[in-house]
Amino acid sequence: MKNAELLANLFSEETITIRDALWKDIRLSPGMKRIIRSGIVQKLGRIRQLGPVSLVYPSAVHTRLGHSLGVYHLSNEIIISLLSREDSNLFTEEGIHAFLAAALLHDIGHFPYAHSLKELSLKTHEELAAELITQEGELKDAIVSSGADPSVVADIIDTGRTSENAETAFYRALLSGALDPDKLDYLNRDAFFCGVPYGFQDVPFIIRSLCVREEKPTLSEAAISSVEHVLFAKYLMYRTVYWHKDVRAATAMIKEALLSALRDGDLQEGDLYGLDDNSFFRLAQTIRNPAFALLCNVGEGKLLTVKEEHPFDENNPFDLNASSMEGRMRAEDDLFRVLSPRYPALRRWEVVIDIPEPITFDATMPILRNDDSLSDFATEDRLFSSDVGRTFSSCLRFTRVYLPSYVDDNKWQNLLH
Repeated sequence: MKNAELLANLFSEETITIRDALWKDIRLSPGMKRIIRSGIVQKLGRIRQLGPVSLVYPSAVHTRLGHSLGVYHLSNEIIISLLSREDSNLFTEEGIHAFLAAALLHDIGHFPYAHSLKELSLKTHEELAAELITQEGELKDAIVSSGADPSVVADIIDTGRTSENAETAFYRALLSGALDPDKLDYLNRDAFFCGVPYGFQDVPFIIRSLCVREEKPTLSEAAISSVEHVLFAKYLMYRTVYWHKDVRAATAMIKEALLSALRDGDLQEGDLYGLDDNSFFRLAQTIRNPAFALLCNVGEGKLLTVKEEHPFDENNPFDLNASSMEGRMRAEDDLFRVLSPRYPALRRWEVVIDIPEPITFDATMPILRNDDSLSDFATEDRLFSSDVGRTFSSCLRFTRVYLPSYVDDNKWQNLLH
């Protein structure tokens, strides 16, 4: 089927329009609407996209469902643009349906605060999504009704699954590249709902600049600045929103509560799968672990106080040891032993050390030069060298010690240096 025919069929299928706060009109086929109405997808409407960020930016209460619809919309716009301008034989009707379903469903494996628990041996949200897509009856039937193969949808989302299909490989790269629709939506959406200017991108220009070369998503040379803009936006959003010190306090408190319950055997890792925000906090009320008081405090906006803060230094033995989950818990034990004689009311789980995970600012994407030859972003861009990426990362990562506000003692700080 030629691209013009694929495009005409896509337009003829999308007979339903829904309204989005960010992107305005989003077009859907009846089959895609059926996927959205499935219980698993509706659950995303009960998970806040940014978790505790609303403690700092009160309007940041948007959901993973809104984000998923945004990713679907941008993916649809990208496909329309490519079909309109490219003569590639890569695209098929079944593949397009699978990609659009994958864009909509890429986050269905998420549970609350999953990003905070990367140190645990939990299944990735991509693995969980693939399991739901291929095993859950209502969702699987809805995917089939949309014209997609559930197995191919799962292959696009979970790159750990084996696939030799070139079209699937293209969609995988498109959904997780330097200018992927996931990143373009969450940067714009999070900035919009937080009320900050840092995340906004020139999305129409980026979409027009994407093309297909050697069966890979490729960016025109004129749009290299768009990748730079995304990387700058990522840095600023992490600095001002995602890793704000109070957001990190709430995140670290939640992590401390969950790790304590897992360590004590009061919680199993599998208990977290499939939860939404409501069921997550209901679960917290049923578990008799004293550290879960931290969850209640986060829910009431009662955060621990920063008592020590310094840039993460891999040459600092304390920072290096505390950068692992086990090392951090040992360091917290040590601090508690020093502080508890002077502060009898202090509880072990109120001693919280936070060190954010490493973050990269590397970007790899094929670049179509003006002379029609191919290069790579890392080769063409003179600004975002590996050294600059490391500088950005080091400016974001801080070692912080959170304690109750009444703790006012500097004798323990020599343990940190």
